[in-house]
Amino acid sequence: MRRRQMVSTAAAGVLGAMVGGAAPAEAAGKHGLGALTLVNLSHVNDPATTSVFPGDPEFRLTVMTTIPQDGFYMQYVEEGEHTGTHWGAPGHFQEGGLLADDLDPGDLFLPAVKVDIRRKAAADPDYGVTVDDLRRFERRHGRIPSGAAVILWTGWEDKWGTPAYPNLDNEGVIHQPGFTIEAAQWLIDTGRLATRGALGTDTFSPDRGVDTDFAVSVALYQEHRISLENLANLAALPVTGAWVLAGGPIHKAGSGSTATIFAFIPPH
Repeated sequence: MRRRQMVSTAAAGVLGAMVGGAAPAEAAGKHGLGALTLVNLSHVNDPATTSVFPGDPEFRLTVMTTIPQDGFYMQYVEEGEHTGTHWGAPGHFQEGGLLADDLDPGDLFLPAVKVDIRRKAAADPDYGVTVDDLRRFERRHGRIPSGAAVILWTGWEDKWGTPAYPNLDNEGVIHQPGFTIEAAQWLIDTGRLATRGALGTDTFSPDRGVDTDFAVSVALYQEHRISLENLANLAALPVTGAWVLAGGPIHKAGSGSTATIFAFIPPH
């Protein structure tokens, strides 16, 4: 419990710095958290439109009670932990890895950078981000912060709820862009992902769809690192300077969580 409280205090200090570099109390008085722009990076979960990873459980919403009949309204939700926009915990791919209820709040609150590969992904749906792509990004935008959420903007969010999102071929293979294992390993080995960081994307996975060994996910899910998947509204996320917070229910021994993921954007 003490460690979790310390993480929350550290996060408050980060928010204070984001709104002007002051201590949290001073920042709250001078700017308030209202100085931050808050962006929802999650799709709405709707059985009519939610794209589900092939083979995952179908997403269902069933009305259980209504106000005219029962005095209150409630739905029954049936879904996998990785339905819609979600985050994945290390134990999703690492035997014995940290699970959702093992993580600290700070593991879910990370500085973010956005790497725009829409043009390359449009030309090649199997495109894999390379180390050269990431080095080119840093020459233009500066070094990726240690412990960052490195988020790919592939343009796939515009295909959400249509057959073009999974983009299956006749053999049932998914065709979506992602990270190459070389790029993911470079982010890990150079400390850019550190022991607490993330790979994010507006597709099903940080792995390319054709990479069915999920090597990128296996490498990512060590230490406290997480994934952020099926993201939305990435046009509103700046290239650098924002922080992302992954919410959602924390299930006992969870492999992750369907989530509302927020971006906190400081004033210019």
